[in-house]
Amino acid sequence: MKRLRTLTADQPEAGAATVFVVAFAVVLLVMAGLVVDGGLAINARQRVADDVEQAARAGSQNLDMASLRNGGLVRIDPGKAQAAAEDFLARRDYPAGSVSVQADPARVVVSAEIKQKTTLLSLIFINEFTVRAQGQARPAVGITGEDIP
Repeated sequence: MKRLRTLTADQPEAGAATVFVVAFAVVLLVMAGLVVDGGLAINARQRVADDVEQAARAGSQNLDMASLRNGGLVRIDPGKAQAAAEDFLARRDYPAGSVSVQADPARVVVSAEIKQKTTLLSLIFINEFTVRAQGQARPAVGITGEDIP
């Protein structure tokens, strides 16, 4: 019967497998973090993009009624449009400092930014991702959705 050779601490191979297993486990944990937290970041980006587009649409619905009635021109009321877009995002818990709304008679442009917290990547000191998106809307009239003259 053969005897198995046992390694002692003074032999160079001792602990090599342990170091490999630990290093491989760390690499796998980082890869899992990239998958999980990367997915969360992509989902957050899509959510912010949807929200700013909807806020821009909500703002662009506020028309200058005097311009429409007196001259037949479809124009946005910038003050009301800005307030409507900001209110839309405030109801979705966006911090006021992270929202930017620019409105003029032709269009409404909304941008927002949030911080998406990480789950697994926080173990390697990446605690959050910054997610930004911008959306815009304009009024369109008629069946063809022609631009404002």
